[in-house]
Amino acid sequence: MALSNPPAPEVPRLYGVPLKYISLVMLTFQNSALIVIMHYSRVMPGYDSNSRYFSSTAVLLNEVIKLAICSVVAFASRGSTALSEVFSSDCWKLAIPACLYTIQNSLQYVAVSNLDAATFQVTYQLKIITTAFFSVTMLHRSLTPLKWMSLLMLTAGIGLVQLPNDIFTVVTSVFNMAFGGLNTEELDESNSKTHALEGENEMSRTLGLVAVTISCVLSGLAGVYFEKVLKGSNASLWIRNVQLSFFSVFPALFIGVLWKDGSAIAERGFFFGYNGVVWAAISFQAIGGIVVALCVNFADNIAKNFATSISILLSFIASVYFFDFVVTSNFVLGATLVLAATFLYSKPDRRKPAHLKQESEYRPVPLQSVTDDAPRSPKRVVSEKIQ
Repeated sequence: MALSNPPAPEVPRLYGVPLKYISLVMLTFQNSALIVIMHYSRVMPGYDSNSRYFSSTAVLLNEVIKLAICSVVAFASRGSTALSEVFSSDCWKLAIPACLYTIQNSLQYVAVSNLDAATFQVTYQLKIITTAFFSVTMLHRSLTPLKWMSLLMLTAGIGLVQLPNDIFTVVTSVFNMAFGGLNTEELDESNSKTHALEGENEMSRTLGLVAVTISCVLSGLAGVYFEKVLKGSNASLWIRNVQLSFFSVFPALFIGVLWKDGSAIAERGFFFGYNGVVWAAISFQAIGGIVVALCVNFADNIAKNFATSISILLSFIASVYFFDFVVTSNFVLGATLVLAATFLYSKPDRRKPAHLKQESEYRPVPLQSVTDDAPRSPKRVVSEKIQ
């Protein structure tokens, strides 16, 4: 008697639309909109460094909102056992990545305050390199030659984006100076840049690059450490993220709000400088974790990176339209290299034996902001909550 094939698993849907596509569209929109809104909130007209909202309060509110959302889902799904799971004997291990993520979120505000949205989005892909580095050094993973090549492409692309002049204009100017006399007008013109908003004149590119670089290092370190914590753990995804958000509140409150801006907040108020744009930035950053969790569960890593790449393009278009971003050939070439490297790095390796597959599988971290890549819990955890 012929054996019948088992029925294909039912695809989760919402109003007839597969959740895979819904989550990817939401991730694309959230990633691109978040950076544009965050940047605008830091450079919007009518505000300067003395009248702008305190980023430390935004970081704290972001963690409080994430804690509330994750707690509701965790308690709804786990019932009366959720509280004991949250404060389990190993919950303290999440304090380290929580502190790193909080510092990273604070540095993101510094970065978007000093870099345009498009440059930040491209440069923030440096987190792929830092995550790979810590995966090799801390988890003793080996990378294929294709992945090493993609990391080199990524480094070259990010470097091109950071060049202050249009590379073709520089080459032409140098050629003219060598063979046609000393004429630096074209070079000076390519180096000059006007800003659409008055607040953008306060931006420091060097400070922004330092902030985004440190943020990427912290993202990679926290993500790999989180993965080590999750190995061998049976705690659900939502429980772990309740723990992360809970421990993130303390550095956000004591280091950011009280120690860094305490005196200014006491004088001007916690919600000084807040408006609809600021609340939109905080809300987008908080719900971003939920969107990433959906993508982790219902979409594969290649589709997730595709959505991230589309969001980079959307941020680029928004920067040109809203902030008069100056498009240069080196930015276009660098961004193209970054997008290509992202696809190459996410390309699955050759099929490995079953007993090696689990150990070598890379799992990105859910429930962190737009820009975080770290490890995830088993997929079954999220699917229990969203249906």
